[in-house]
Amino acid sequence: MPTFAPPVTRFLASSAEVTAAQAAIFGAPLDLTESFRSGAHAGPAAVRYISDVLETYSPVLHRALEDVLVADLGDVPLGGLGMADALDRISAAMAHAASGSDIAVMVGGEHTGSLGGFRGFRGVHADGVMLQVDAHLDMRADFQGERFTHATWLYRVGEEFGFTNIHQVGVRSGERVEWAFARAHNAWSSTGLSLPREVRDHIGNKPTYVSIDIDVLDPAHAPGTGCPEPGGFTFRELAEFLYGLKDLNVRALDVMEVAPQVDAANITAAAAAKLIREGILLFARR
Repeated sequence: MPTFAPPVTRFLASSAEVTAAQAAIFGAPLDLTESFRSGAHAGPAAVRYISDVLETYSPVLHRALEDVLVADLGDVPLGGLGMADALDRISAAMAHAASGSDIAVMVGGEHTGSLGGFRGFRGVHADGVMLQVDAHLDMRADFQGERFTHATWLYRVGEEFGFTNIHQVGVRSGERVEWAFARAHNAWSSTGLSLPREVRDHIGNKPTYVSIDIDVLDPAHAPGTGCPEPGGFTFRELAEFLYGLKDLNVRALDVMEVAPQVDAANITAAAAAKLIREGILLFARR
């Protein structure tokens, strides 16, 4: 059983055990390798805080959080840990959250945490696939001499679980060699925010882990992130993409890279909180 910090009660979360919950949330306050602006460790707390301003009802999905049993497990304690140990703890937390719920939700935290999340997910769903929604490819073999960073985590996913299990959308930034590698090895890498029919057919009914880096949004819509990249999407466009995944077997969702210290108005955290609310209501199917 993984260890969590004391649970909190946002998103109308109850004190239910994860085995009884339709959705299980936890925070991963990882912040070890940010290369421009740090602060993602504060993302989970900011997202929970701003979630209180949201209505519980989604007029798009015609469903409310009162209709879903949500467990908030708290944050994974990561203080003082190196990257390897931090990823192990995140992996255990994701495996625990995914083992008994319809949808496991991780709130980050730097994007490297998604490597740990996917490891835990694959421990529960052995045929699981990754759908990354991001401004950046995150496909470098190493970054500044390190193998496990926010710029390399998806390359590690490919090494460990196969590049044909990786699908990327929304990407608009990366080195020349990253683009060449991704286009040659991944199942799909696109600058657009849509999944063509052949990609959906390739994913089929496989358990799907959706990993959203909040910087896929344009900085006008998400200024509070470590590496803002102009030319991104609006919140409405990203939400419509999420709704379009309803026919996939999405069993895990993370929203990463919220850095509230560079967004005093909590615009970015509000976007992340609403994505999580909609994700819970969309994918908690029981």
